[in-house]
Amino acid sequence: MHLRPVRTSRTARSVLATVTAALAAATCLTAAGPAQAGTNFSATQACSPSVSIDRFSDALDKTTYEGTYVGNFSALAVDRNGTLAALSDRSSLFGLNAKTLAPQRVVQLADENGADLDSEGLVVERDGTYLVSSETEPSIRRYSRDGRILGRLPVPDALKVAPAGRAVSNGTFEGLTLLPGGRTLLASMEYALSGDSAGIVRFQTWQRHGKDGFRLGAQYAYRTDPGLGVPEVTATPDGRLLVLERGWTSGVGNTVRLYRADPRRATNTVGIDTLTGQDDVRLIRKTLLADLVNCPSLGATANQPQPNPLLDNIEAMTITGHTKGRLRLLLASDDNQNAAQTTRFYSMQVRTTP
Repeated sequence: MHLRPVRTSRTARSVLATVTAALAAATCLTAAGPAQAGTNFSATQACSPSVSIDRFSDALDKTTYEGTYVGNFSALAVDRNGTLAALSDRSSLFGLNAKTLAPQRVVQLADENGADLDSEGLVVERDGTYLVSSETEPSIRRYSRDGRILGRLPVPDALKVAPAGRAVSNGTFEGLTLLPGGRTLLASMEYALSGDSAGIVRFQTWQRHGKDGFRLGAQYAYRTDPGLGVPEVTATPDGRLLVLERGWTSGVGNTVRLYRADPRRATNTVGIDTLTGQDDVRLIRKTLLADLVNCPSLGATANQPQPNPLLDNIEAMTITGHTKGRLRLLLASDDNQNAAQTTRFYSMQVRTTP
């Protein structure tokens, strides 16, 4: 894997600054008070020593825009024009106002036969095109800003859904992120392949090769906590990853944990048929940043049992800004168009230094 320091363009820095400032000022978000300067978070905001929550918003819950249901969010990204790109797993791509979260546009995506996607992962390229993963096959396609298919990336046979491969249905490319430098794309499988040990999921990469686009690259293994999957992964400016792990237990609710992960010394598992915890296979190292059950509830309510009423089916995550030693994150939940679940956005801060 070729990991490089971030070289953020003036335009990109401007977009991030705009989104960060807008989120901080958003009047539709329920606030826990102003963020505290220095190395420690306010006790009223802290989810852990490394993570704090600033505010949340349910403003888009059970709403529509131009006849399209606003929800089912599976991915977020900062778009090049300063809006937030929000991907629904029902094949809709929204542009949201960074200040109010109000929808400003929606584009319907489809596969080559015109069928809807199970759209899960999203990357906005520098030229404004979108890379979108669908976990049906799985697949990664490139789309124009008006939703036309411009290309498709290769996928290893083993990662395809059975019987074509060894992946389980509804357990493939949930997370998608572009690493610093823009040359390495990474997709995270949600669950283990058939034959791999439970909880060991594969992260596939592609390398950019000029006009030829992306070619298959290295692959790495990541171990989730028991019973959890990986719904999202986001690259940090230093070349590491933020990884969401998520699960749900009937009568109890959601478990959502945020990890920092470092793939740079992990074993390339491309040539390893089954991953069973072999001693000579170095997994991606991970460090727990926060179990979100420990966040303050901020007055949130839940329509179903939850260990913390703030929690829901959190599935989307993007970095909206960063300063030295600190990242600003925006998370969103997938309500599955279900009355018992909520479309909720979470504005958070993550300390990146120990």
